[in-house]
Amino acid sequence: MTTSHVVSSARSVSPLGTLTVIPWSSEPSADSSGTPFLMAYSLGDGRDGPEAGQQAMRAALEAMGLSVGDRLFDLDQDAGIKASLLVEGGSAVLTLPFLKVQCPVPDEWQAAAREAGKVYFICSVRPWAEGVPGQPVDEARLRAFVSDEEMLADSAHVLLPVRRIQG
Repeated sequence: MTTSHVVSSARSVSPLGTLTVIPWSSEPSADSSGTPFLMAYSLGDGRDGPEAGQQAMRAALEAMGLSVGDRLFDLDQDAGIKASLLVEGGSAVLTLPFLKVQCPVPDEWQAAAREAGKVYFICSVRPWAEGVPGQPVDEARLRAFVSDEEMLADSAHVLLPVRRIQG
């Protein structure tokens, strides 16, 4: 993982509350720029509380054709799922039926995304109140959350193709 983590958010007026996106990448190796990851989660501050937010997030994911915890979706092969990721100019623009957010990304993340052509996207049903927009997220806290087996089992996992502006 890289040590700088920028948190972006989009406010939803639904039970989902504040939806938040954070990028990170695995350590580069001699033959790879690393694996780029992007995670979306709620702060758990929806109008009906965190439990209702979890139910709403699960329903939103299922409505777009994703399931939680049981498989890795690859949007190059799994047709009909409305999700896209545009990576350009130091930003990633994630578009889902219930979220559109522009997230600043570090140079090494952008290089890894371009090299791989895909980003490993995790959408957590479980809220994470510690990953607050505008506040630094240190590597240890991020690592603890993203490696938690229960959180991973309560998430949709998707390989998102990287799109770029043609020009």
